Amino acid sequence: MSGTRAGDRGPASTDALRPFPLCDGVLGLFTGRAGGVSPDPFGALNLSYSVGDDPVAVTRNRGLVLQAIAPGPDRLAWMRQVHGAAVARAAADSAELTGEEESQADAHFTDSAAVAVGALAADCAPVLIADPLAGLVGAAHAGRAGMAAGVVPALVLAMCQAGADPARMHAVIGPAICGQCYEVPAELRDQVAAAVPEAACYTRKGTPGIDLRAGVQAQLASLGVGAIGGDDRCTAESADLFSYRRDGRTGRFAGLIWLAP
Repeated sequence: MSGTRAGDRGPASTDALRPFPLCDGVLGLFTGRAGGVSPDPFGALNLSYSVGDDPVAVTRNRGLVLQAIAPGPDRLAWMRQVHGAAVARAAADSAELTGEEESQADAHFTDSAAVAVGALAADCAPVLIADPLAGLVGAAHAGRAGMAAGVVPALVLAMCQAGADPARMHAVIGPAICGQCYEVPAELRDQVAAAVPEAACYTRKGTPGIDLRAGVQAQLASLGVGAIGGDDRCTAESADLFSYRRDGRTGRFAGLIWLAP
């Protein structure tokens, strides 16, 4: 997907639930707010059980996403995200559509075409990675803390240990709050910059900021990932996406990746 943006399809809608080809034999999807059943302030396609939404609505929303990616995986694998750098391996028979998420981690991967692995976000960047030759796909939740902790490099390393090669990898960085909008105290910006210098920036107001996309892209490039693309929509600026910074109590969209049947 290098050079191609998922956002080129336009604003999130039922139409935007159509998957995009990440590379040969691999499909991806970035969901938006539209197309689900959750009431405000979670309207409408909230995919997280942990934000106070009706669990019945979340289960229905996850089912709608699974229907939208058919024919393909018969399960969606999620994580209990904690803004860390732990990586899990998702097995086809252990992913769940409802109830508790499978593992406490911020990245996971699979070699099974029966499961799509996903990362939830509402300003953080969902990052999708594939090595089509190795038959491995992974998803990471890269916010400020996770990026600084190295969750994306940890996912790349875990996939390599399972047989992947960075030179064969295709990665796409999903919608996230942009550096122009992500204002933080100078001390916090400097802490992140100590780990990921490329993430340091100034906002459009001239105040200290963090550029998640630039930071993750630099991490991927430093690891030798062969193709890096992105959806450059800013969550804080797009009403079609969930944004915690903009709205406070709100839902979560997802980045999903799976092996084509």
